[in-house]
Amino acid sequence: MSAATTQAPPTQPAAPPPAQTPGKETAEQALARAQAATQAKRFGEADGICRDVLATSPDHASALALQGVIAAHSGNPERAIELLERALARHPGVASWHANLCSLYRIMNRVPEAVAAGREAVRLAPENPDNLVNLSLAFTDLDERDNAVACLLRALGLNPAHADARLAMAQNLLARGELGPGWIEYEWRNETEAGKGQLPRITSAPWNGMRIPGGRILLVGDQGYGDTIQFARYIPMVAALCKEVVLGCSAEMASLLGRVSGVASCHHRWNEIPGHAAHTRLSSLPHLFHTTLETIPNGVPYLTPDPARVEKWRARLDQITTQGRRRIGIAWTGRPTHPNDRRRSLRLAQLTPLAEAAAGRASFVSLQKPFPAIDAPAAAAFPDLVDLSAELADFEETAALVSCLDLVITIDTSMGHLSGALGQKVWILTAKAADWRWLLDRADSPWYPTARLFRQPSPGAWTPLLAEAAAALAGELAEAPAAAQPVPA
Repeated sequence: MSAATTQAPPTQPAAPPPAQTPGKETAEQALARAQAATQAKRFGEADGICRDVLATSPDHASALALQGVIAAHSGNPERAIELLERALARHPGVASWHANLCSLYRIMNRVPEAVAAGREAVRLAPENPDNLVNLSLAFTDLDERDNAVACLLRALGLNPAHADARLAMAQNLLARGELGPGWIEYEWRNETEAGKGQLPRITSAPWNGMRIPGGRILLVGDQGYGDTIQFARYIPMVAALCKEVVLGCSAEMASLLGRVSGVASCHHRWNEIPGHAAHTRLSSLPHLFHTTLETIPNGVPYLTPDPARVEKWRARLDQITTQGRRRIGIAWTGRPTHPNDRRRSLRLAQLTPLAEAAAGRASFVSLQKPFPAIDAPAAAAFPDLVDLSAELADFEETAALVSCLDLVITIDTSMGHLSGALGQKVWILTAKAADWRWLLDRADSPWYPTARLFRQPSPGAWTPLLAEAAAALAGELAEAPAAAQPVPA
């Protein structure tokens, strides 16, 4: 999760002025019902009430604003923006509406407008820390980190226990390379609404980094796939301090992570985890080991797939790709429910400059699971590209396939982390603002020595980024072809 990208949820608009609606119910009473329905996620019911109010009072600002909130929650930010702009044209002095617009403009990469809306929300309600956090996210989108931090310092002055402000501060500090204070603030991620309740009650002691030579430590993969892969590098360091490490992770990752040095067993059901003396989250390990930019454990590969699966994929690729060509894996879209997916994901057709740069010198291999049906027509532009998703049963299967490639080109998803952890050459196409782990203004990564970063020059600017990547690919392919070698077991 990233404060630089996470969208603040739209808030409820202020109560409307009284007005009559059919059945002698006031508009205020009707909209109170609509707000209750919205909070209960009965969006169809809430929208119907708003439509009834607007049938009688077409310019009722609060009804328009609440419809905007409903549209935002229903995944229609364009409609939400239109409705909130109409509401503010009638009543411009409602801070929460400007704050909602700030969040929505960010989703649509209309970042200068997001900053303007965020500033107005803060002007109207300067003592509201939520508005300051919201504005900080817009500044972060522009990589105006000093302005973002200033907003967050003010928010924390108003409420030192504001978990979202603490997390946003963490990710700005980590992006700037200030890892020491950044890790301290990063622990607040577990106190945000999104972070609370991720783990069941665990009765072992929280691990503080101490040696437990006769005991067992439980490590929990607590965030997304990419985070789990990134922080799995610390597992051998934990294993050196205790008798045994057990790992809690998703079923899709168990086979691959179970091969990491020091892991005694992997479990994806809580009731199967054996007794243990202490526990911690994988994402807390950088903090517990006092990681700095200079001490990141970045030896690769630290993940290794099953050699038999690697050989199976090498034979499979010999069948489906043209011999003598470089093999390039591509991943262009992420999990649709990810809060940043609208800004990080692409359509396959947008990667056509890469296919043109390959010019018969490379075969493309899809790493998408699933392969989006909407992208099927664009696949013809990419030599040898086929849908392999049915064969990618888990992360170890995907890792074996990646190990047979010469290069992986991916947006910022778990595929970049997986390729980097395997020690494979990987190019990561990052949106602006990039996630904290990619730092600022760098083309390399201290986390993954084999990674190259391509960065948007401005929010939403994929065209110049892809032109840069295509030029780099043309240069890469101009060199003598070299077959990918299996990753050592």
